[in-house]
Amino acid sequence: MDAARDGARLDTASVAKAATALLDAYDSGIPIPPLTAAHPGMSVADAYAVQLRQVAAWTDAGAVIKGHKVGLTSAAMRRQLGVDQPDFGHLTHGMFVQDAAPIDTARFLQPRIEPEIALVLGRPLAGPGVTAAEAVAAVEFALPALEIIDSRIADWKITLADTIADNASSGGVVLGTTPARLDALDLPLTGCLLHRDGDLVDTGAGGAVLGSPINALVWLANVLGERGVTLEAGHVVLPGSVTAAVPVAPGNTFTAAFAGIGSVTAAFAARGEAS
Repeated sequence: MDAARDGARLDTASVAKAATALLDAYDSGIPIPPLTAAHPGMSVADAYAVQLRQVAAWTDAGAVIKGHKVGLTSAAMRRQLGVDQPDFGHLTHGMFVQDAAPIDTARFLQPRIEPEIALVLGRPLAGPGVTAAEAVAAVEFALPALEIIDSRIADWKITLADTIADNASSGGVVLGTTPARLDALDLPLTGCLLHRDGDLVDTGAGGAVLGSPINALVWLANVLGERGVTLEAGHVVLPGSVTAAVPVAPGNTFTAAFAGIGSVTAAFAARGEAS
């Protein structure tokens, strides 16, 4: 990572203004122009400062952090969004949706779906210096998952700094209910079939995620560790998508079936049918 790009450049007032603009987009449902258009010098450090401003606002309002996501871990996603490295975001309790439960698409601005192998921690994991062996030992089980990514930036015209500031383009999470032990899986070779309304739309495997979802967990633990943050027991880590993201429309039903893990379904209510 380029040190100059990573260093903070925005003042506190600019960081606060950017965070407020994103929070307002959640409330209004209206995407905003890219933050980097107004702040072309926004660095990675600035972007994470903007993200953390929003996380603080959410937790002050009662949100509970239930895990983290790693984004942009697949080559397909980096090509699709025009960025060159992973990022991370926070998962709050309000982002989780039950498997196959109706989802109100109006909760989101411009949602897309991603199939992922969620990793649930059985013990804390603190970087820096975490190894793959330590990461494996910290995982209690894997679950099939569908992440609903979303962007508060209009038309998904994002740079790396834009998506980091926007909580790594997080939206929602649907977890399956079939836990699988890691010693029963070959994560890089774990295949996935993604269906939309019964039609196959994409396929992928765990190796698309930095070679293995475990590598994404190692990256996350070490990057957070540099910031003094420990991954907690019971937390969910979404390590990244095994396919490119697929747009969501009201009425769509997506199912991701993972070899050896099971399936998970995200059912988006048709217009006017959301409860």
